[in-house]
Amino acid sequence: MGVIDTDCVEGIGVVTLNDPARRNAITVDLADELADALAHLEGIPSVRAVVVTGAGSAFCAGADRGALIHADEQVLRRIYEAFLLVRNFRLPTVAAVNGPAVGAGFNLALACDVRIAAESAAFDARFIQIPIHPGGGHTWMLNELVGPHAAAAVTLFGAAVDGARAKEIGLAWSCVPDSDLLPASFDFCRTITRAPRALAVQVKSTLRSSAQFRDHAQAMEHELREQLTSVRRPEFREQFKVGR
Repeated sequence: MGVIDTDCVEGIGVVTLNDPARRNAITVDLADELADALAHLEGIPSVRAVVVTGAGSAFCAGADRGALIHADEQVLRRIYEAFLLVRNFRLPTVAAVNGPAVGAGFNLALACDVRIAAESAAFDARFIQIPIHPGGGHTWMLNELVGPHAAAAVTLFGAAVDGARAKEIGLAWSCVPDSDLLPASFDFCRTITRAPRALAVQVKSTLRSSAQFRDHAQAMEHELREQLTSVRRPEFREQFKVGR
């Protein structure tokens, strides 16, 4: 029986970690299934964005403890692969955080482009309490998102962050009642489902590349080339009846 479920709802792919008995902990098998699920959804032309969530009361309880106890470099990299696949996914992604996102599960949420938190969500690095050093680029991703002050509070001092606080510090875009989490996540994706798929991929790529630009002038030149590409696409020309 698999531990990843996939669905497609009106142009939105849904990936559900479905191993509630383990609180959706990341195992090597889960990482392999996640790779297959993402490849499947990317292969559906109508999919414009992907929502990642968890079954049961947890989003993801982190790396499986049994795997960590016997971990070598290869095992750790396989665990990292679960969230790196999401971070490097070409289509836009939203984490619908339905409960605790712990350790590597926190990384999975950070790997998504946007996080929408349920009121019962909890972002908990937990590394310092285990005790183990953070892995998978956790410090970089969190620092980039919320800044050094909040990153230190969460990762170094072990401060847990609930859904409401996550919204306050910029870790989540919004915090909604638990029962509204998936509907709110789907509504959030509605605009992008009406956009050309190639454009969604193109804009996400530019956003991810922005840190590499030396200055505004370099960013402008990159965007000029990308914008010229997009105005030549038939979807844009049809919108404004260009050439008629």
